[in-house]
Amino acid sequence: MMRWLAYLAAAAAPVMVPAVAQAQQAIPAPDASAQGDVAVTIYQNGQSLVQDVRQLDLAPGRTRQEFPDVSAQIRSETVTLSGPGIGIVEQNFDYDLLSPDKLMEKAVGSVVTLVRTNPATGAETREQARVLAANGGIVLQIGNRIEVLRDDGLPVRVIFDKVPENLRARPTLSVTLQVARAGRVPATLSYLTPGLGWTSDYVMLFDEAKGAIDMQGWVTLTNNTGTTYRNAEVLLVAGNPRGGGFSRLQGSTIDEAGTETSPRERLGDFYLYPLGERTTIANAQQKQVSFLDVKGSPARKTYEWVNGWLGTNPDPRSASSVLKFSTSRNGGLGDQLPAGTIRVYMRDARGDPQFIGESRVDAAPMGSQMSIRTGDAFDVKGTSTVVERKRISSSRWRTTMRYDFTNAKAEGVTVDLAQNGLWGDVRVLEQSITGDRVSAERMEWKVPVPANGKASVTVVFDSRY
Repeated sequence: MMRWLAYLAAAAAPVMVPAVAQAQQAIPAPDASAQGDVAVTIYQNGQSLVQDVRQLDLAPGRTRQEFPDVSAQIRSETVTLSGPGIGIVEQNFDYDLLSPDKLMEKAVGSVVTLVRTNPATGAETREQARVLAANGGIVLQIGNRIEVLRDDGLPVRVIFDKVPENLRARPTLSVTLQVARAGRVPATLSYLTPGLGWTSDYVMLFDEAKGAIDMQGWVTLTNNTGTTYRNAEVLLVAGNPRGGGFSRLQGSTIDEAGTETSPRERLGDFYLYPLGERTTIANAQQKQVSFLDVKGSPARKTYEWVNGWLGTNPDPRSASSVLKFSTSRNGGLGDQLPAGTIRVYMRDARGDPQFIGESRVDAAPMGSQMSIRTGDAFDVKGTSTVVERKRISSSRWRTTMRYDFTNAKAEGVTVDLAQNGLWGDVRVLEQSITGDRVSAERMEWKVPVPANGKASVTVVFDSRY
């Protein structure tokens, strides 16, 4: 049926459009837009505020006004229309869009003109037919006979007298207004819609020899609303306001949250990123805009090995490759980072950038200390061993742990050893390397491992419950 309807629509188009123009308002050209001065505020998780200022020529009293080219996913309960001397009496959203399927469905019970072309002679014959059904196939009554249109590839087209009143070429909001006086009025149409969204993506190039990174941030705009927003003023909001189906972004790359105030514009607790110039956001389009470009920011490479609890892990496990950097104004990127994905590249021996990993980043204030885990280290591995666990009393244990690391690289490395799971009152009685208590349940040690060598750390824990 769909292939037949597609052919039917293509064949009928030259005949159908003039008929519609006589019966009702003309179908707008594909590149035309009824939108006015459009401003779009886009949040990070798919919701947007559209504000569309249109110039209306209104008669006094009660009048019906149509607003085509609104979002096909408009949340009609959020619509407001404001302008001098006008008030809304009623509003309807017509989302039944013009298509061959819909034309036939709406034509059930009506009379159409069926045009057949003889493939041998090219001669056309026309018949009046009443549409009886359009459910899984087209059933017609032609005179005293019932006929089913088959998808047999023969040249057939249907001519309709008009487009049904509730079938629209574009998503349309119709509003009944009470107008105080006649004249040209600027009216602001505002509504919320899903389908518009933006994400942050970062490209990081790490220069190990210089201990520095180049970072570029991209905003990726997506539009799946069914409507194109032309020459729009676009404002992006970094943050997660409640409501409208927002969900919390997952991921954790912040070692220490920053405390520096960014100079960027704010709205309450959210940062605003206005695009530098107006842009068109086409339907079913992705658009990328740069918002961050920093060269030569300090960074260092390290390795991280985490033990989840005070237990033995005898199988050698790779340490994580980690890049550490800062978003601080001095010695860092000098900006806050909206939540997104960081993709990391590193130059090989030929000087060509190669992809080495990616990581999610939560929204990071300016001045934050960041860690990007790019993958598992091939040559750096570790194990953990419970050397002794002794019960001191009914609520007290003494555990001696040993952590062993190997390094097959031709240069020495430093492994950031982390021991998690230190719940309750856990104290360190002895340690072969001095570590730091970074949280109530986590301690860290920096373990130097020589080139092509091994290193061990021994720690005695006193656990009280």
